[in-house]
Amino acid sequence: MTALALKNLKKRFASTDVIRGVDLAIDDGEFVVFVGPSGCGKSTLLRMISGLEDITSGELYIGDRLVNDVQAARRGVAMVFQSYALYPHLTVRDNMGFGLKVRKVPAAERERRVNEAAATLKLDALLHRYPRELSGGQRQRVAIGRAIVGNPEVFLFDEPLSNLDAELRVHMRSEIAALHNRLKTTMIYVTHDQIEAMTLADKIVVLRDGLVEQVGSPRELYERPGNLFVAQFIGSPKMNVLPAQAATHLSPAAQVPSSAESVGIRPEHLSVTGPSEVGLRGKVTLNEYTGAVTLTHIQSSDAQPILALDDGREVTRLGSDVCLTAEAGNLHYFDKQGLRVAADAA
Repeated sequence: MTALALKNLKKRFASTDVIRGVDLAIDDGEFVVFVGPSGCGKSTLLRMISGLEDITSGELYIGDRLVNDVQAARRGVAMVFQSYALYPHLTVRDNMGFGLKVRKVPAAERERRVNEAAATLKLDALLHRYPRELSGGQRQRVAIGRAIVGNPEVFLFDEPLSNLDAELRVHMRSEIAALHNRLKTTMIYVTHDQIEAMTLADKIVVLRDGLVEQVGSPRELYERPGNLFVAQFIGSPKMNVLPAQAATHLSPAAQVPSSAESVGIRPEHLSVTGPSEVGLRGKVTLNEYTGAVTLTHIQSSDAQPILALDDGREVTRLGSDVCLTAEAGNLHYFDKQGLRVAADAA
């Protein structure tokens, strides 16, 4: 069952086209993440789905309902914002139940829903507290709880973890994933952090300049990026891109397509060895050792910067001459337009 359908959706502010024709189907119960660089339109698209932003043209369906002109409160969606948006003078219990009170839900039903959501989010012991008495992670859980009590068809998250420190972000990320597993409700999540996207999503939507570049599972986007933009946006550190002729130096078995203009290789798929007759030659210019891994910066013989990632057990000395090799199956080819070219098209 399709939970949402976006058909040629567009948004214009004055003379500026921000969303330039998005077609997308989201299945019931899917966790979908919108990613892309700043200004790509991901938050605007989320606000159009929520009803907080008008649609210039196109059609938006939630279930079988066309909701272009339906008020936000009647769309069956709940939104969790980056800024928590809690009422400072209300307790956690009252913050979570406020929307139900406005909709005149009976007090007993309000209490039941708030208690259930609090149990789900481990907020039971905090219901009497005020927002000022909570940590950032606890405040975000309250904001999520406020969304849960409305029993929405769709949850919308607009960069909900960006105000948290790194350790708490990792913790909250796992909590949101666990919440989705429990509720089985459709969730749409906006982030600029591709690690959040890769770890949370059933399906990732990569946006650029108001258009969809590619839609797929995290594994599909990582292993078969459809173009150079997706190839370098998905994956950290980003993919190395070299002239196509470098492929045969990296792997003598490589079959380079005749239409290939460039070859991509992820840093984690490169092997770094000492000087050899085989491989792409370069010189080590910097090592970034983090304990678990080492990111080695290399300048190739034709002055191309290259990144190589290994498990960190050995660190190659600065200034060392090295050779880089890769398995042919880990090479990605792109034509002049930056579109993916199959290796077997040689």
